[in-house]
This record gives sequence, structure tokens and C-alpha cells, in this order.
Amino acid sequence: MPATDLASRPLSQLVMIDVQEKLAAAMAEDQLATLVRNSDILLQAAQLLDVPVIYTEQYPKGLGHTLTGLREKLSRATRVEKTAFSCFTVPEFRATLKTDKPQMVLLGMEAHICVLQTALHLQQAGYQVMIAEDAVLSRNPANKANALARLRHAGVIISNTESIVFEWVGIAEGEAFKTISRLVR
Repeated sequence: MPATDLASRPLSQLVMIDVQEKLAAAMAEDQLATLVRNSDILLQAAQLLDVPVIYTEQYPKGLGHTLTGLREKLSRATRVEKTAFSCFTVPEFRATLKTDKPQMVLLGMEAHICVLQTALHLQQAGYQVMIAEDAVLSRNPANKANALARLRHAGVIISNTESIVFEWVGIAEGEAFKTISRLVR
């Protein structure tokens, strides 16, 4: 495990969990807009900085596919279809994990179910887990708050989109910094 609580580009993998059409339709509009905006920033930064991305879809026959606007940013990402709540219990998910990148940055839905269970299982397996608090969502805000409190108590790092992407960049110069600065404006 890395000896830092900072998101480290060479050590990170980004996991987007179940940001799907029918699940999104059940979320509060303003909160969903925030999740989509921050997910978009994280996905673009990951692509720009060569951070591997995995995205999951929970039973897409019933819940639909990943939101179109985000799906367009996933051309180099690995897709895992699942029915289990914890991504980590799915063999195809575990097979996509990079063994030389022990830091897992998570975003997605729902915070108190799939994100929570995945984070706890990843942590138990020895990964350092970081949650982008402003890029996770539950239908009920109280459930999201409870999930984040549980995760924080378990030692999972609760961060935010801007902190993560600027930790990945690390320095205020160069094209990556300029591009990411424009994304977060």
C-alpha cells in the first residue's frame, strides 16, 4: 500500500460504479448533475494522465447502460457487467485490476450499496481506497451520508474530485495542468 494519503497517478486506478440510465432516473436532478459533472472531470483527467479506468454496469438489461455523456469518455476503459453489489466479488472485475496500482479511486451509485461494499472489499484485500465524495450518490441523501461515515470510520479516504485530479497532476505547469484547470472551472 502506498505510504501517502494523496491520490498518486502512478499508483491509481479509477472505478466508476453503475452510473446507469434507470438508476440515474431515480436520483435528485441537481445531485445527479453534480455527480455527472464530477465523473466527467475524473474520467477526462484519468484519460489525459493514463490512469486506468474500469466501469461497471449492474444488470444492464434492467437498469440500462452507463449514461451516454459519460459512456463517450470510456473508449479506453474496461467494462464489467455484474449482478453482485460488490464489484470485488465479481471475478471479471478482479481480473481487470492492475496489480502494480494499489490505489483505487471510486465514484458512482449507489453510495450505500455498491460503492460501499466494493470499497470495503477492496480495502480488506489490501488496496488503498479513496472515494470522490462529490461523485457518489444515493437516492436518499441520508444513506449517502451514512455510507461515507461508515467508510471514513473503516479507514477509507474520503476526498473530492478537484483534490484527486490535482493530486494526480502534482504540479502547476504543463499541458495536463492547463487542461485539468479548464475542466474544473
